[in-house]
Amino acid sequence: MSPMAATQSDRSPRLSTAALRIILAALTAVLAINLYTGAPLFAIWVGSRVQNGTQLTMSTVMVVVGVLVATVALLVFLLTRVEAAYRVVTNQPTKRRTAPWLRSMRAEREQHERRPLTGPEKALVGAVVLGWCSFQIWFFFFSGSPIG
Repeated sequence: MSPMAATQSDRSPRLSTAALRIILAALTAVLAINLYTGAPLFAIWVGSRVQNGTQLTMSTVMVVVGVLVATVALLVFLLTRVEAAYRVVTNQPTKRRTAPWLRSMRAEREQHERRPLTGPEKALVGAVVLGWCSFQIWFFFFSGSPIG
C-alpha cells in the first residue's frame, strides 16, 4: 500500500465523522428552535382546525395544550437521542451524572473538574440565545405600542 493511499484512507473516516458531527449539531439546533417556535405554532394550528365558529371553547384550549405537551415531549425525546448519537460518534463517555442537588454534602469537598460543553449542548445554548435576542429585537423595535 502506498503512503498516499494510507493517508487518504485515514482521512476519510475523520471527514465522515466530522460531517456527521456537523449534521447532528445542526439537527440539535433545528429541534431546539422548534421547541419554542414550531411546537407552539403547530399546537395553535391544530386548535384552529378543531375550533368551530369564532367562540373559544374549553375543548379547543385542551386540544392546544395536549398537542403542545405531546409535541414538546417528542422534541425533547429526539434531542436526547441526537445527543446520545453525538456521544457515540465522538467516543465520549456515557456515564451517569448525578444532579448537583442530589449529591451528598461530602461530595462538595472533592474537586470536580469542569467539563466542556458538547456539540449538542453548544447548539442548544446557541438556539436559546438566538431566540432570546430575536424576541428582544422584535419586542423593542417591531411590535409597536399596545396603547395605541
